[in-house]
Amino acid sequence: MQREAYSQPWEYRDVTDGTSRDPWPVVIPHDAVLAMARVPDAHQMASGYFPGGKWEYRTRIFAPAHWRDRHVVLEFEAIHRSAAVFVNGDLAIRQPSGSTSLVVELDAFLRYGVENEIVVEARADRDARWYTGGGIIRPVHLAVGPRVHVPLDGVVVTTPEHDAEASLVQIITTVRNLESVPVVRWLETSITSPSDDLVGVDRTRVSVPAGGEAEVSQRMLVEAPLRWSVDSPDLYRVTSRLTSGAGGEGQTDHGDVLFGVRSLHLDARRGLRVNGQPVKLRGACVHADNGVIGGATFDAAEERRVAILKSAGFNAIRSAHQPMSRAMLDACDRLGMLVMDELTDVWTRAKSPEDGSDVFLERWRSDLEAMVRKDRNHPCVIIYSIGNEIPEAATRSGSELTRALAAATRALDPTRYVTAAVNGALFVMDGAIDIDPERLGGASLDPVAEINARSMSLEDRMSSLALTDAVAELTEEAYGALDIAGMNYQDARYVLDHERYPHRVIVGSETFPTRIDRLWGLVLANPHVIGDFTWTGWDYLGEPGLGRMHYRDDQPGSGALGAYPFLISLAGDIDITGERRPASYYREIVFGLRAEPFIAVRRPHTRGREMKAAPWSWTDSIQSWTWPDAGTDPLEVEIYCDAAEVELFVAGSSLGRQPAGASHGYRALFAVPYAPGRLEAVALRDGLPAERAALQTAGTDRRLALRAKLSTPDTGGQRLAFVVVELVDDVGVRATDGDLEVEVDIDGPGELQGFGSARPETEESFSGSRHRLYDGRALAVVRPTGAGRIVVIASAPGLPSASVEVQAV
Repeated sequence: MQREAYSQPWEYRDVTDGTSRDPWPVVIPHDAVLAMARVPDAHQMASGYFPGGKWEYRTRIFAPAHWRDRHVVLEFEAIHRSAAVFVNGDLAIRQPSGSTSLVVELDAFLRYGVENEIVVEARADRDARWYTGGGIIRPVHLAVGPRVHVPLDGVVVTTPEHDAEASLVQIITTVRNLESVPVVRWLETSITSPSDDLVGVDRTRVSVPAGGEAEVSQRMLVEAPLRWSVDSPDLYRVTSRLTSGAGGEGQTDHGDVLFGVRSLHLDARRGLRVNGQPVKLRGACVHADNGVIGGATFDAAEERRVAILKSAGFNAIRSAHQPMSRAMLDACDRLGMLVMDELTDVWTRAKSPEDGSDVFLERWRSDLEAMVRKDRNHPCVIIYSIGNEIPEAATRSGSELTRALAAATRALDPTRYVTAAVNGALFVMDGAIDIDPERLGGASLDPVAEINARSMSLEDRMSSLALTDAVAELTEEAYGALDIAGMNYQDARYVLDHERYPHRVIVGSETFPTRIDRLWGLVLANPHVIGDFTWTGWDYLGEPGLGRMHYRDDQPGSGALGAYPFLISLAGDIDITGERRPASYYREIVFGLRAEPFIAVRRPHTRGREMKAAPWSWTDSIQSWTWPDAGTDPLEVEIYCDAAEVELFVAGSSLGRQPAGASHGYRALFAVPYAPGRLEAVALRDGLPAERAALQTAGTDRRLALRAKLSTPDTGGQRLAFVVVELVDDVGVRATDGDLEVEVDIDGPGELQGFGSARPETEESFSGSRHRLYDGRALAVVRPTGAGRIVVIASAPGLPSASVEVQAV
């Protein structure tokens, strides 16, 4: 059976307060939360102060008479959360999880020759530690096939043996028979190359029992295979044809699966190898929301995120903390990005009031199977994570559950590695386990009442606790059940663990972004440490203010993390509009991928103030030399550079040289009196000028400028146009000092899917057509509603309007 996008219209109603309202049409995927009014209620802080709700979606499917002899499936990739699906008034399925697919087999519910009503109920409220959105947040598919068919995700492709000369491709196909009598079919399986050449074909007879299944194994040799890797993401295609005749006549079912030829090897001496080549994971933890369009998972937005993350130097993504969408997996396959896919943030101990921990024991096997069935043909997926910071993993029952989850994952897919993101320090810091203080070796467990103080001391506390015998003992069995020890903020254990557990392979599954220079040095120096996943690669909604910078002179109470109207985490290398922040360029330099220096200027309000940063906080700096209100005191200018020295020039005059490079944390700090003009940094190698970077002050003649990029057709589902709106001067230099309110209008077959900026504190909505720029920038996401010319027009008070055209086909 083959998935097809479900294209029938949907109606939506908000039923949160039980009031009967008229439904209105919506496009799926749909985030029911994003348009809701935020509330300054501390109980809703984790979600970015968005309240919860209950929603109802309704659609109608006409079932023609010939469907009586067919098998009909409606698949929801994800409904957040606690979903119930009704068909013609009858309950068809429930799914507590908000990120696990629901496959509704409609045969028993359909009425033929008439329309059938599908009703979906969902709710979300305080069920995660971040913003999740709510409703039918991922795509819906309809599959109609014969009663003897290959079920969805019923083809598994592996490449168990391969080298430069040839690759053995093993294809295991499940054939399902819903008839009441045994049947005989013929299965023809072909392989085509990335250039669409036929490179293998096999045909075999299949006898399938009544009401049962048959599993068919076919093995074919592909000569001179093109191997999938992050640098060469070549994809082959398997096409399955099920026929009633031995000669291929009477086709009854067909389907396609993409796969890659690649091998994985892992050990503590040689680390991770892909196709025999050592690979260090330059990883980004990424939440599921997509900024100004919220939790709605459009294929085009997922592909854009992967492309931007890769351009910033990442080669791996950890899906935090829920299974990755099919669209993002497809994009990682096409673009060349490795994936650690994660099952959940909770097991049996709740972290949020309604997070599903109460049904975990009943649901984990089916949720795990759904994730693995989705992932197992994707060459990008190399690691499964069975949980994030699970406090009960240190207990006896938790250890048993860890082993059960790991064993079940391997049974479902023995070709990937299993990990869990474990934070041993939290086992004792959160009081999950009773600990004798003497076993902590002097590390403090004293409570920290004030949230800022807790944040500022968090790294030191975690490091000191990580080194204790207590944490080593509490994590020993959990790590022993895994293929890779996932360590959250436990880099202090990297070297120590290699001495105590010489066969243990470690990955920094979650790390502080401000320490990447030291962390990456540890990764490179230790073969058993295979990579680092920063928190976080892409900024996200919820956990508001996690990465906010604080200062010693903040007024008491004014610096509380997440105070309303904070909306955004502010911990990402890349902001919610897709723009790289200074931390991203710093990381690229540390990774050894960028030779040019980077200039970041701290905002004037930071001058002379002592920072007390949380370990997720970057300095409050931006890439700009436009500061008309700077005053007379010097500005602090950060230069990131891998060269031993860097020289800074203002208007052609040198301000001197300073050491940089690895021995100085890849940073130099200059005090620079502000004067409009050109600011230039020059890397010095062996004392000689080398690479350069410059900033130019924006002029006073300002205008709006729009840049649009329409997603490619092969992203599937609805296409999107991403329109960057900026305030610039007459030569195109961005004016970061002009945060005007901009209104966006659409002329032509398109609708505004979302519009907003990366401003961390705001009461503006992403669902409206007006939004203030932040540092002179905003992003509008436009969804074409048909073919034709779409004109996106932006206007602001006192400026001429600007426009950009998109041609949708």
